[in-house]
Amino acid sequence: MRSLALYMLLFTFRAGAQTGVPEAVVAPLVMGTTHTFRSAALGQDRTLNVILPDGYADSLRYPVVYVLDGSVNEDLPHLAGLVQFLSMYEMAPKSIVVGIANVDRYRDFTHPTRSDSDRVWLPTGGGSAAFIAFIAGEVLPYVDARFRTNGDRTIIGQSLGGLLVMELLFKRPELFGRYVAVSPSLWWDNGSLAKMAEEFSRAHGQASLQVYMALARDDDWMRAQMQEVRAAFTANTKAPFAWWYDDFPEETHATILHRAVYRAFERMRGAK
Repeated sequence: MRSLALYMLLFTFRAGAQTGVPEAVVAPLVMGTTHTFRSAALGQDRTLNVILPDGYADSLRYPVVYVLDGSVNEDLPHLAGLVQFLSMYEMAPKSIVVGIANVDRYRDFTHPTRSDSDRVWLPTGGGSAAFIAFIAGEVLPYVDARFRTNGDRTIIGQSLGGLLVMELLFKRPELFGRYVAVSPSLWWDNGSLAKMAEEFSRAHGQASLQVYMALARDDDWMRAQMQEVRAAFTANTKAPFAWWYDDFPEETHATILHRAVYRAFERMRGAK
């Protein structure tokens, strides 16, 4: 009987506590939309994740920030939050953020390599030409047709994504106005992409472009190639072409992204 009385006392206490919990209306927390379509350039279904800015209005047009590694479990939510934070404090314009979701980033972000060790490490690598065709011929037209864009485009990538950002800059500089390459893997193919910096900067060194590059303390395997790019830009560019490079000795290859992208927006805003 004493055990039963104790049980009833505990039950009464818990039931009483539960009655103090308010009822709530529960609804999904929706941050954006997912768009999946068949890519002719890649021969497969591909997904874009789109997050619109606060107060998105039919009467306005907006810049677009494109995020490589843009799946919902990759860089998209972090960088979309950063863009929203910066725009909230007028450190960046309100922008549409488009995450390009991955299928095989090793294939899509790397150009063909002559290095046997590269092929062993990334056996599916070498498909960036088709991916660039996908971006230029399908992604950008899709976004421009369905959203109120103003032609101001930024692309952000880290590591192999940063390598693709640099390839886009050197080969298709007209596609974007701002290029953010964080810890770009310029060591790929024995640094062949960095060797394009001299010719590119001679041809486009006065174009209206903004380029931001950054390395972490453990990015030594790409530092020589980065210096090659910096030397070419120093020798051959002038306004309105603007570029910046920052070292982040307090960050690693794994932790640099947020700090570097924040700094990139600060630099680019200050250049206006």
